[in-house]
Amino acid sequence: MLDREAAWALVCEFVQDEGLRRHMLAVSVAMGWYANQLGADVAYWETVGLLHDFDWEIHPDLDRHPTEGSKILRARGWDEETIRVILSHYTEGTGVHREKPIDFALLACDEITGLVIAVTLVRPSKNIAEVTLSSIRKKWKDRRFAAGVDRDHVTEVTADFSQESFAGGLELWDHIQNVLTAMQEAAEVLELDGRLASTTP
Repeated sequence: MLDREAAWALVCEFVQDEGLRRHMLAVSVAMGWYANQLGADVAYWETVGLLHDFDWEIHPDLDRHPTEGSKILRARGWDEETIRVILSHYTEGTGVHREKPIDFALLACDEITGLVIAVTLVRPSKNIAEVTLSSIRKKWKDRRFAAGVDRDHVTEVTADFSQESFAGGLELWDHIQNVLTAMQEAAEVLELDGRLASTTP
């Protein structure tokens, strides 16, 4: 089985956009956080989170992503289970249904990281340490903000993850707080530690 280092090499090969790289890193750290909570393989969950959108820049539409990307993974020696998990994050296009906790976690962590990043980057400090759940709630209500984040979809996939892994006990805002916490712990890796304030007009 290939590892996180191999996953990052693949990301660097196929993704030049810093924002997309940051998204995949954010999903990775959120996945790792949940793996730790659930007693799962943290390194593996992080690797899947890192890989899940590696082909979006070369296949930037849902007719090809992640189906075409799975062919690259297979050719590069990635195992079928990892490929299955990645395909399950777009069932409508791939026909691969979510079956395991890791599948549900991937989809639950995917879009919401985009909102957390967006909330961070509109702050003058560009520092995620200053982001609070209440500031995310305010932006959540404004559907024009980070309009690409489908709030209804986030709610739905969080509920699915809650049922699969927490017997229905994981509420939406608890999940969002967990993702925020995971990302705050990895602020330096995500470059959301304030360094972008000096480079962004």
